[in-house]
Amino acid sequence: MFLALAGPKLPGRVPASGRVRHGFGGGAGLTFVRREILGRRTEPSPLHGVTARSTSFEAMRLSCFFVRVRQLPLARIAGLLGAAQVAASCSREPPSSSPPPNIVLILTDDQGYGDLGCYGAENLSTPHLDRLASEGIRFTSFYAAASCSPARAALMTGCYAERVGMPVVLLPESGTALNPSEVTVAEALQKLGYETACVGKWHLGDARSSLPLSHGFDEYFGIPFSNDMARPGQSGPPLFESREAIEEPVAMNELTRRYTERAVEFVGRRRERPFFLFLSHAMPHVPLGVSEAFDGVSGQGLYADVIQELDWSVGEILGALKSAGLEESTLVVFASDNGPWLEEGSAAGSAGPFRNGKGSTWEGGVRVPCIMRWPGAIPASVDSDAVVTIMDLYPTFVEAAGGVFDAQQVVDGRSLHRLFQDPNAPSPHEAFFYLRAGRLEAVRQGEHKLHLQRQRGDESGAYLVNLTKDPGEKRNLASRLPERVQELRQLAKVFQADLKATTRRPAQVQGRRKR
Repeated sequence: MFLALAGPKLPGRVPASGRVRHGFGGGAGLTFVRREILGRRTEPSPLHGVTARSTSFEAMRLSCFFVRVRQLPLARIAGLLGAAQVAASCSREPPSSSPPPNIVLILTDDQGYGDLGCYGAENLSTPHLDRLASEGIRFTSFYAAASCSPARAALMTGCYAERVGMPVVLLPESGTALNPSEVTVAEALQKLGYETACVGKWHLGDARSSLPLSHGFDEYFGIPFSNDMARPGQSGPPLFESREAIEEPVAMNELTRRYTERAVEFVGRRRERPFFLFLSHAMPHVPLGVSEAFDGVSGQGLYADVIQELDWSVGEILGALKSAGLEESTLVVFASDNGPWLEEGSAAGSAGPFRNGKGSTWEGGVRVPCIMRWPGAIPASVDSDAVVTIMDLYPTFVEAAGGVFDAQQVVDGRSLHRLFQDPNAPSPHEAFFYLRAGRLEAVRQGEHKLHLQRQRGDESGAYLVNLTKDPGEKRNLASRLPERVQELRQLAKVFQADLKATTRRPAQVQGRRKR
């Protein structure tokens, strides 16, 4: 499925600069998929089936966007987006002799946009995350999903969760799971020579055949679903080592500490290969738990204690990288899986300036913090307001590792390397689609977001907002901008047709009922 180049694409060293904001812009066109192939220029097809024409293979990278709309006439797409956007956008770059970077992805659970000091939190102490942001790029329009399993499915596959049959949160002993036919980001990196480890929450299937070791990870230590879930007869989730439960229920107040210790041990091993570490924290999902060392330390309540321990964990990982001499050769990414669970009151965080939280497709439910640091490849102290998503991590990691996509692999994510190199680069997405439990509920293009068929909309059911001027989504502009409403509805219509034509099935776990 993947091929390795002589070396990864490693952008040249970028000098540190003052914090810069990037704007959202057009990509290469609606529902274009990221394809990276070796060889000469290939011509795009206006239909889903793409035939690559290559007469020689050079040691060069060709990055292309191909339209991926099955059985939709070219005229329809051209009329919608403009004929110039239908053509593929390609560029060549010679391979680098630099070794591929290590990749550390830290994902928290239910942490809101407003729960970090560098995102405006006033009563939460996050010095290590704030330092990470000062040494890299802080994304202010980063989108995940409305809930746990869909966000992780999008992360692992580079696709909207609905496209891979994972639109809802999985319960313990669910009869469905992520299909083993999906090539996960861990499998892709594993094929490129990476050592891979998953530490923490999985939530893409809890059967032995559905755990991380079946999806590209060499080792696994963590819980298989959310920490408020349990198997029949138990009071909390089990803790797994590889494919075996070693504790049940696990002590909630020790999870962050134990995950951190395992992650630090993994980073510190002597090895010849690059590694991919996915540290997927259970916190700050309820029920909250904090170790004795952080109990009451914030003076702001249990939630603030939990955030402070998570920040400590980030500091421990960064320290381990520095001690191992890997700080300069590691891409570190921090993000949350969805917005705060506001119904939990004082046990929940803040969505900052955005409306609502987890479980919704208002901005507060899906727009989350994301920070990336890669010394020499990402400039320090940079802000980007370009629309990027959790799906983009997959192609970004693969490109960093020197990999190339199979021409038939369908992904919705786009590599973010252009944003790393060019502070003024626009979003790689023509539009972002807000899905919840299998329903398309909203679409964003540029500064406008259209909620579809909401009772709180105008007579036609439309609720249009300008996110730049109204991040709280309080003012409906639908009656003032009817043409914009129609444009966004048409984008949604084309996307829905494409999604219907390309949706894959989840795995069915033998002997279990669908849940």
